Amino acid sequence: MKKSLYTFIKSLREFLANKLNQYNTTLPYVITVIVALIIVVGGINLFVELTETLKTETLATYDTTITDYVISHRSPGLTSYFKFMTNVGDTYGYLIVLVIFLLISLLVFKRWKYVVQATMVLALATISNMMLKRFIDRARPGIEHLVSVETLSYPSGHAMSAMAFYGFLIFLVTKFNIQKVIKYVLIIALITIILSIGISRIYLGVHFPSDIAGGFIAGFIWVVFCVLIFDLIQLFRTDPKT
Repeated sequence: MKKSLYTFIKSLREFLANKLNQYNTTLPYVITVIVALIIVVGGINLFVELTETLKTETLATYDTTITDYVISHRSPGLTSYFKFMTNVGDTYGYLIVLVIFLLISLLVFKRWKYVVQATMVLALATISNMMLKRFIDRARPGIEHLVSVETLSYPSGHAMSAMAFYGFLIFLVTKFNIQKVIKYVLIIALITIILSIGISRIYLGVHFPSDIAGGFIAGFIWVVFCVLIFDLIQLFRTDPKT
């Protein structure tokens, strides 16, 4: 993505230099940020528009069928596992993971910016999830809840935060200069965590499958946006013309 950004900014710089008499070298970056914001806002608006299909009978049938299948496999062992995973996707879980990630970043990679970036992605996903829940106002499933919940249902905050946070960690892992085997193991582990957190919410009876899908989509939007902005900032700092 960084190479694509550099090519776009270079083309934009040449275009603006030819069109404007007084050319500001930071203008291409400002325009790129604005374009990125428009894309994200447009993506969220599209997400909200698609959310209207939640009230259709077809989706309700799919939700019921998938939920019935998942909870039919309830057992003491799986219940313990999914309760653990849903806690991993909760506030205290992220605090513990962030502390571990901070230690790894400082001791292994000698950089703390990765933790700051991951925290920002998580914060954006959490705040926007609360706003979306209030706007959409979907009630929780009317089945037995194996854990207590207090907020609204759509989109799933656990799924959205998991996709945003652990999805961003996947992006970072692809950048790390480590052995391919370790890199693949970490990516598979992170994907497993994302999926397990999402499935746990269905298994525990506190979310519809469509809540999870919506959370994953919204979380992915934040991953793409943040990766774009972070790469843009790095290009700006290393650009000799700014």
